[in-house]
Amino acid sequence: MGHADTLLAMGGAFLAAAFLARLGNRIGLPTIPLFTLAGMLLGPHTPGFVLVEDAHDFEMLSALGLVLLLFYLGLEFHLDDLKTGGRRLALAGGSYLLLNVGAGLGFGLALGWGTREALVLAGVLGISSSAIVTKILIDLGRLGRPETRLILGVIVVEDVFLALYLAALQPVIGGAHGAAEVLVQVSKAFGFLLVLAATARWGTRLIGRLIHVRDDELLVISFLGAAVLVAGVSELLGVADAIGAFMVGLILAQTPSAARIRRLVHPLRDAFAAIFFFAFGLAIDPGDFAAVLAPVALAATLTICMNVAAGLIVARLYGYGPEPAANIAATLLARGEFALILAAMAASAGLDDRLAPFIAGYVLVLAVLGPVAAGRAHLLVRLVTGGRTPTAPTRPGPADADAEPGALDERAVPATSAHRSAGTERVV
Repeated sequence: MGHADTLLAMGGAFLAAAFLARLGNRIGLPTIPLFTLAGMLLGPHTPGFVLVEDAHDFEMLSALGLVLLLFYLGLEFHLDDLKTGGRRLALAGGSYLLLNVGAGLGFGLALGWGTREALVLAGVLGISSSAIVTKILIDLGRLGRPETRLILGVIVVEDVFLALYLAALQPVIGGAHGAAEVLVQVSKAFGFLLVLAATARWGTRLIGRLIHVRDDELLVISFLGAAVLVAGVSELLGVADAIGAFMVGLILAQTPSAARIRRLVHPLRDAFAAIFFFAFGLAIDPGDFAAVLAPVALAATLTICMNVAAGLIVARLYGYGPEPAANIAATLLARGEFALILAAMAASAGLDDRLAPFIAGYVLVLAVLGPVAAGRAHLLVRLVTGGRTPTAPTRPGPADADAEPGALDERAVPATSAHRSAGTERVV
């Protein structure tokens, strides 16, 4: 692709993604699946105008989008988040993951596409979209609900699990031969993560002094350089590049410059993340959807059932009734950016060709169904209660005993982006 062709393709990709996203916003659809849809419509596998002939032309831009996505996620995560929720939050998040990831692994094995493919599907079906979940809570005005602290807490637990899961998955799907080689690569990956985690725990004062500068331009160059460099080192050591970027974000989140970095990286993240989702759509042939329609429908149904079960379990842990349980189940239903990250890893590792169209279809279904279900959670309440709608206010959980009805106890809420950046969408 020539210089002029590259500029035309990039400009067209941005404008096409923005156009579809604006149309979607008018009917309440999230942007992430629409960016992917734009790539599919303008890619080489659909009739009509083709903006980009080869998805590999956007490979570096897509990689940068992924790095910025996980870097921002690290910035939004604080080591104290899990401490705030305590053991009960870890139990609630663990229960949610056990049900959904376990069901995803069983589903993947039942499909018979391969063990590595099943491990990818376990993450795809098991992890909610932080971007869409946060946006749902903001759009529906539910930040003040008592169960919102639990929803955000589960998101925090999922973020931690995702980082560890990607680090462990990369050597497995990357073609390591034999258990000994897998063990060596996994050990190397976790050793590198431990070094970065130790830096986040004990080296932030030094890092804060090194990164601090008054000029915004120099700060942008500094944190981008750090994120991209460590991402490259991660890739060399067998760790997903995005996880290296996540750890850099985690380290910088503990520094005095964290708030400025979040503000400065936000537009960069939005722009290049849109290219990441667009590039993923370019690689998908809509004609392949016919072969995966039945698995997509089964996977979506399974996810709905597991989310209802998980919502009931974690709500019971906190002493909540049917209405909060329905809100938890419906809000955490959406799947999005993390599933597409796993799809991109699977494609680069040369796994089964059916994975990409399956994950794209699955994400499109649940990214649309999630916001719709969250807005109509009262119907799920009627189903759970046998047609009876609760008339009395839901009894607050033990953590809410001293709080005003509907008040948000900041001490019990993990400091996620819904509170640090209230009113803005977390990813794209």
